[in-house]
Amino acid sequence: MMTAVLIVGGSHLTNDKPATPDEVFWVAVTAARKQALMSGREVRLAYVPAVTGEGSDTPAGLSATWDNGGAEFFPFEDMGEVTCDFLTTQKGASSILVGGELIETQTIAHVTFYGDGTCTPFRAQFRIGTTAHTLAIDPWTCAQMLEQKEDGQ
Repeated sequence: MMTAVLIVGGSHLTNDKPATPDEVFWVAVTAARKQALMSGREVRLAYVPAVTGEGSDTPAGLSATWDNGGAEFFPFEDMGEVTCDFLTTQKGASSILVGGELIETQTIAHVTFYGDGTCTPFRAQFRIGTTAHTLAIDPWTCAQMLEQKEDGQ
């Protein structure tokens, strides 16, 4: 049994392909921020929905683009029906209840990473089927913000 665990765990470590939407998101954020820092120019990160039919079967994913025509695509391959929305951080954003999950509806088209290492204030909301979760992003470091628990810790 231990051998099986080591083989499966070891193969996951050697696999360069992200396994979850969150992992794809962080790979895309890191690449977009790095490109912005290295070029000193703005890089935009946007969600691109899946395209199916008529000879094309492109998975959903995140697309980073910058001014000189450069682009990089980060697909949500083999992860099911994944949707990523970028949400505003402004108070009073609207939301709806879908299947017992609170889904926020006030989205922004893309987020921008700047040459000084900062980014647009935003949150990323991932939906896989009927489940959703949100990551709050610190605009100064472009890293995930820690959320305060209800008991004050």
